[in-house]
Amino acid sequence: MDRKQHWEGVYQQKAEDAVSWFQVHPDYSLELIRAAGVKPADPIIDVGGGASRLVDHLLAEGYTDLTVLDIAEAALERAGARLGPMALQVQWLVADVTRWRPERRYRLWHDRAVFHFLTEAADRAAYRERLQAALASGGQAIIASFALDGPEMCSGLPVQRYSPATLAAELGAGFRLTASRDETHLTPAGKLQLFQYSVFARSV
Repeated sequence: MDRKQHWEGVYQQKAEDAVSWFQVHPDYSLELIRAAGVKPADPIIDVGGGASRLVDHLLAEGYTDLTVLDIAEAALERAGARLGPMALQVQWLVADVTRWRPERRYRLWHDRAVFHFLTEAADRAAYRERLQAALASGGQAIIASFALDGPEMCSGLPVQRYSPATLAAELGAGFRLTASRDETHLTPAGKLQLFQYSVFARSV
């Protein structure tokens, strides 16, 4: 299955607030970003941000160097339309994170539910390479995935579930686990999904 075609189809066929990962207010992500101590002018990238409203809240909180990357152009177009003129304050990148070539470094990398879709070892290795290339020395990465007791499928695709420890092992020695927390996410359809959020500091 073509990954880009799949996700373009999802966003063309479903309303923004109908996808299972939709959040009106991404509380856990915001709390962890605040705790990371990034300054308002520090560069932040939201990988797989799609039509997420995280960028809206970050703009409202005064962050000024924001990038949203997603494989689905349709998702980014929705986010940009929602933000209106404020969308000009954001850099929008249409790219598959496993093939993307970062052109700069970021102080914070945020990923809610992209990495767990990478069920092939080669894709996970490619993701790690991009993370290492894009994250500044001393930068931090927040990666959220389905927990070990979370769903085995999402959007018709299989996922790889993680605990903070198994995610740390997957990322390798260059990233030090500094914090984690669990989330029970209520989907728009009323189902519960168990997530884990892990925070890593780049150690090399």
